[in-house]
Amino acid sequence: MHAAFIEQLGSPDVIRYGELPAPRPGPSDVLVDVAATTVNPVDTFVRSGVFRTPLDFPFVISRDLVGTVAETGGDVRGFAPGQLVWCNSLGHGGRQGAAAERAVVPADRLYPLPDGVDPRTAVAVVHPAATAYLGLFTHGRLRAGETVVVAGGAGNVGGALVALAAWAGARVIATARPGDFEHCRALGAAEVVDYRAEDQWERIRAAAPDGVDVYTDTSGRNDLARAVGTLAVRGRVVVLAGSGSRPTLPAGELYMKDGSVVGFVISRARVAELAEAADVINTLLAGGLLRPRATEVLPLAAAGEVHRRMERGELNARRVILRPAGAAPAR
Repeated sequence: MHAAFIEQLGSPDVIRYGELPAPRPGPSDVLVDVAATTVNPVDTFVRSGVFRTPLDFPFVISRDLVGTVAETGGDVRGFAPGQLVWCNSLGHGGRQGAAAERAVVPADRLYPLPDGVDPRTAVAVVHPAATAYLGLFTHGRLRAGETVVVAGGAGNVGGALVALAAWAGARVIATARPGDFEHCRALGAAEVVDYRAEDQWERIRAAAPDGVDVYTDTSGRNDLARAVGTLAVRGRVVVLAGSGSRPTLPAGELYMKDGSVVGFVISRARVAELAEAADVINTLLAGGLLRPRATEVLPLAAAGEVHRRMERGELNARRVILRPAGAAPAR
């Protein structure tokens, strides 16, 4: 089969496109004909070695896929050949990735694609949406009626954070550029603040006079000194980006508010947590409440160039969908 893979850690230049032996499923695995995959920031972390994880070379890159069940292992129940499915947790933890014509997926990490959902829409949103769900609910403990700040609400993860929080009955304050205000409001934000404004923190506090219950920042800047200042009593800051950030933590103020700061990276999510997120993601996909802002479809052979574009900051909120050569559009 053809695949995008690496034989060593390094820059995007180490990504190769060529033939590898086709994988075979074990007793608890499902073999999937891959219709499409994507590129996420975390994929670049694995490829470069920033995020250390067990892997075997040659190593097929990428985490997400949508495709069709080709074959199931003898112990697998609930999946059948021809069924449309998705996964967003390959390509780390000793699992080969999704950037290939075929991929082996552990059955407990594979989910059915709801009827009527466009596969390209699904593959573009499942990873950002799972990140948003786990950040908000598993780690942020967000409840209906609470107030959440989404710093960077117009991006991929930011948009999913806004949509999921609004769906759950929270009041959402998003930060964005003025040109993205309407997009954030369409996703469910009650208030939108210009993150470039000198008085953005005053505006956030004015929009949440009783304090913020959950604060998230998709930019990775993690200005904890100011974020903690916005918190309500028992408010939570969820750190979900910024592997190189070294912010100052106002521990005394956090202590007096009975607040907390929790770090979260989706690569450490448990199988049960991912499955819980998948149930909600499927509900919102079926209802048309999760959608990518912009997509671009390229052949799988372009994986290396897409990694370069992502690391140069050229993609912004655009999601690149990679299709294996000859892959039939999943329907």
